[in-house]
Amino acid sequence: MRIYMQTAAFGDKPPRFFHLHLQEDLLEGWTLVKESGYQGSTGKVTKEYFQDRDDAVDALAKAKDRQVNRGYSIVFAQGENIAE
Repeated sequence: MRIYMQTAAFGDKPPRFFHLHLQEDLLEGWTLVKESGYQGSTGKVTKEYFQDRDDAVDALAKAKDRQVNRGYSIVFAQGENIAE
């Protein structure tokens, strides 16, 4: 699953982006990767590990909802209907 969001450009600053990516690891767990920053620059990357897929999907949905409430718009979503 993957969700890419960004804000509108403000003044002379480029838009901010927020990228969520959920991937299965080799030990049957799940990793939620969050990357954020200004468009065109190196972003900050954080990772959260989950043993259960449902917990990882819930965390992805909560992270997406937080960013939408902060003014981000979904530009691209791939995977389950999590972008709704």
